[in-house]
Amino acid sequence: MNIFLTGATGFLGGKLMKNLLTGTEHELIVLVRNVEKAEALIQTFPQEQQSRIKLVSGNITEPHFGLSDDCVKQLTNQVDTFYHAAALVKFDADLRDELFAINYEGTRHALDLAKALNVNTFFYVSTAYTVGKHQHGVEALYPLDNAYHNPYEESKVASEHLVFAYGNDMDVSIFRPSIIVGDSKTGEADSEFTLYGFMRALDIFKRRTAKKDDAHTTYRVVANREGTSNFVPVDYVADILSLALTKAEPNKIYNIINPDPPNNIDILNLFKQALHFERLSIVEDTQNYELSAEEEKLNNMIVPFKVYLAGSIQFEDSNTQELIRDSDINHLNLTHETVRMIINEYFSA
Repeated sequence: MNIFLTGATGFLGGKLMKNLLTGTEHELIVLVRNVEKAEALIQTFPQEQQSRIKLVSGNITEPHFGLSDDCVKQLTNQVDTFYHAAALVKFDADLRDELFAINYEGTRHALDLAKALNVNTFFYVSTAYTVGKHQHGVEALYPLDNAYHNPYEESKVASEHLVFAYGNDMDVSIFRPSIIVGDSKTGEADSEFTLYGFMRALDIFKRRTAKKDDAHTTYRVVANREGTSNFVPVDYVADILSLALTKAEPNKIYNIINPDPPNNIDILNLFKQALHFERLSIVEDTQNYELSAEEEKLNNMIVPFKVYLAGSIQFEDSNTQELIRDSDINHLNLTHETVRMIINEYFSA
């Protein structure tokens, strides 16, 4: 097949490219903004695979990604499947306009380009957290007027509705990973992903306080102790996206999640061990006491992540289970030791 990809130079995208090229004869057309960065990534692939990758310079914020008419003409009727994975993953309320420009309008431009190219199949990579403030995640569209934690979630829900609106023009499917973490076999990770921003904040806080406090001070993180953190290894997500090429069904949504996620208290304990920072603890009710000035600083550093420490969402993934049935992909069983390895690999890198 001829496959068009956006977001391919990201961590998940790089894994997906390797999957699509290994043991196949597929040709990839990869949209890139930073050609130099993309070329460096391509150099890590075997020579034979490099010959099957074509880089196209463009920007998802522009109609047809800013591709010339000649380029669009050359690609018309030459692309079978279109993966749209490029997105801005930030949670700040003041970035709402930017989030919608990249996530929503970028998706519109991707769909319009795919339609112009007469693409057969369009795969959209969304997020499981389009569930918003609900505690049960289903494999269906959520209402546009749902209650959401931040404009990132809102932009992805709007984009999902937009994708399904193009269902008469091409086959469309949506894939919703939860919190993507490192590789389940090697721990290799992208430090820009959500979990690692949280860990980085804890590490920075530890370094700042190490020189000016006593060894007995405890710092409290406000979170739901029994809340869960739904982590999925990047290789599991890439494997399912690759399998979609031959097994995904039109107009279906696939939640790519951990069916048995760890509790927040277990995750914090792993962070403490990896950081050698045993003086961290979790509290849930701050009405009966006041946080210290340093604790306020700590909790302010992790504000964007706090909504994901508060809940215990149960996600359905029956569509995904059906997708991987009779394949060599096993339903995710993310063990405590694997989570420990992934976390430790980040701090040891």
